[in-house]
Amino acid sequence: MSDAQRSGPDDGDGQSRHDRLTRTPTPGPRNSLMHWPEAKSPLGLIVNAVLIWIVRYSPSLQFKNWLLRRLGTTVGEGVSLGLTATVDVFFPELATIEDDAIVGYDATILCHEFLQDEYRTGEVVVGERAMIGAGAVVLPGVRIGADAQVAANSLVTEDVPSGTTVAGVPATPVGGQQSPD
Repeated sequence: MSDAQRSGPDDGDGQSRHDRLTRTPTPGPRNSLMHWPEAKSPLGLIVNAVLIWIVRYSPSLQFKNWLLRRLGTTVGEGVSLGLTATVDVFFPELATIEDDAIVGYDATILCHEFLQDEYRTGEVVVGERAMIGAGAVVLPGVRIGADAQVAANSLVTEDVPSGTTVAGVPATPVGGQQSPD
């Protein structure tokens, strides 16, 4: 597939992850996490947490994908989530994992971040055939391109272009870019 045929995470929108985040101010005097019931209903969060826990520990990839779809996550065909891989508990509907992507053991896809005076939400897109290594954390608003690779234990704070391998905290490109087939 040529780059012109691809559509997806690095579609050239020119925005950084911070530009794509929705910011919701919270009233003082405490940090925004103290106000989480205003962001999500407690019952809804309990349901999400139980289902995400089941997703984390289920050995069946098909069952994991089915449950995530019930939570509103967009999950493509052939997606594989390793044991204890976690999709955002508060906003699973903001995650998209495209066809044949792999999310490794204990990796985390976050679609929200609670700060002192606000919380932020943003869609995370994991492109076709992208790989996220064990223990990696992807922050809200990040787009990981098709065929991109995120090394184990990396912190992804910015978009990852198609075919690029990133590693580290924060994750930065390593080696040369790979060319698609």
